Amino acid sequence: MGVFLTAFMLVLSFAPLKALAAPYAAMVIDARTGEVLHSRNADTRLHPASLTKMMTLYIAFEAVRNGEITLDTQVRITRAAAAEPPSKLGLRSGQTIAFRYLIRAAAVKSANDAATAIGIAISGSEAAFARRMTRTAKAMGMSRTTFKNAHGLTESGHMSTARDMTTLGRHLLYDYPQYYNLFSRQSTNAGIKTVPNTNRRLLAAYKGADGIKTGYTRAAGFNLVASAKRKDERIIATVFGGKSGASRNAKVAELLDLGFRRAPSRAPIRRPARPAYAGNAGLGGTQVARLTGAPKTSLRPAMRPTAATQVASAVVDAADENRDRIKDGIAAAIAQADIAPTAPPVESSDTRPALRPENLVLASTQPAEQPEPEQEVVTRLSTSGGHLWGVNVGRYTTRYEAEKVLLKTALSEMTALDGTLRKVNQSSKGFEATFQGMTREQADLACRRLQARNVTCFMIGPS
Repeated sequence: MGVFLTAFMLVLSFAPLKALAAPYAAMVIDARTGEVLHSRNADTRLHPASLTKMMTLYIAFEAVRNGEITLDTQVRITRAAAAEPPSKLGLRSGQTIAFRYLIRAAAVKSANDAATAIGIAISGSEAAFARRMTRTAKAMGMSRTTFKNAHGLTESGHMSTARDMTTLGRHLLYDYPQYYNLFSRQSTNAGIKTVPNTNRRLLAAYKGADGIKTGYTRAAGFNLVASAKRKDERIIATVFGGKSGASRNAKVAELLDLGFRRAPSRAPIRRPARPAYAGNAGLGGTQVARLTGAPKTSLRPAMRPTAATQVASAVVDAADENRDRIKDGIAAAIAQADIAPTAPPVESSDTRPALRPENLVLASTQPAEQPEPEQEVVTRLSTSGGHLWGVNVGRYTTRYEAEKVLLKTALSEMTALDGTLRKVNQSSKGFEATFQGMTREQADLACRRLQARNVTCFMIGPS
C-alpha cells in the first residue's frame, strides 16, 4: 500500500512541473497599425525556441543591405555550426555554401546548423552575434528579450515574450519585405537539398496565411508567430506554450480569426521605425575570418563625400520607406524569375493603379510636392527627378529575359541600384536592359560594383 501511495504522490508532484515547463502566452495585433487586439501573459519572459531565428534572419537581411556580406558569399562551415543538433540542414565542417542557402534553411527548415553558420559568418562568433541580436532587439523596443544563441535551443538567460516576438515579426514584414516570401514557401532549395517548411500545415489550412516562424523545445512547448492577409487587412498572432503542433495551429487560427473580426476593414499603414544600424561595432567579438572566394581587395569602392553621394544616400533611405508603392509589379515579375528574395504582398493604402514592372520607379526619385503642370504637352515623361544617367546591363532577345536580368541584378546589388528605374528599351537589335534615374557619379559607382561581381555593364548618358 505504501509503495502505491508513494507512486501516486510522485505522479502528482510531476504533473504541475510539466505544466509549468511551457506556460501559455498569446498576442494579436493589427499589423498595419500595431494596435493590440488581444493579449494574454504577453509580457511574461519565456523560452522562444526557434522563434529566435526571426532575429537571426533579420540581422542577416540587415547585413546584406549594408554590404557586410552578399547572398552569394561562400561561407565556410565551422565545427561548431556543423555540430548543432537537429533540426538541421546537415552541413559538414569545412564545407562551403552560399549565404542565400543558409538563409533559406534557417527560415524554412528552421535548421540550427544554418542559423549558427549565419551568426558566425556575420559576427565572427556566435556569442558576439547573440550580443548583436540582443542590441537590435532593444533598439526595436523588445525590452524583455535577451538572446544567447542564434538558433533558439534552450539556454540560461535566452528569453523573450509574446509581445516582443510579435514586434519582431512586424519588423520583418515591413523592414525587409523583399525577403518575406521565404516564410510562405512550402519548401525551398537549400543548396544541398530541398527542405520542407515547418509551418506548412498552417500555411495550407488557413486562408491568407503567409508566414512567419515556428518553434519548439521541451522547455518552450510549441510556439508560433503567424501572419495572414485578407483584402486590406493583415493580422499577426503569436502563441507560446502550445501542447502540440496541431493544438498550437488551431489556437493560432482562432486568434487570427479574432484579429480579423476586431480589426477595421481599412486602416492607415504606420510602419515601425527601423532600428539604427550599428553592425558589429562594440560587440567585442572575434575578427571575422575571410570567407572562401572573397577577393583580396574590396568589391565595394569607397565613395568620396560629395554632395552627389549624400543625395544618393538620401534616395536609398527614402526608397526603403516607399517600397509598398511598387510591390505589386515587382512581386509578379520576380515570381517568374525564380530568384531568392522576392517582394511579398505587403498591404498598402495607396489606391493608385498597379505599375508595370518595366516602368517602376520609387516615389523618392520624384521632386517633393511638385504639382504636375496643367495642359502641358510632353513628348517624353521623365521620372528621373533630374538624374539623367544610367547603366546598361545587356541586350536580350525577349523582354521577359531582360526584365528577369534587371530584377536579379537589382537584388544582387541593392545598395547601388535601389531607387533606380528598371527599364527595358526595345530596338531592332533586341531588348536593352537598363537602370535609369542616376547621377553620373551614381552610375559610375553602380557599374564598377556590378563589374566587380562579373556583371557586364556600361554607363549611358543623357540623350
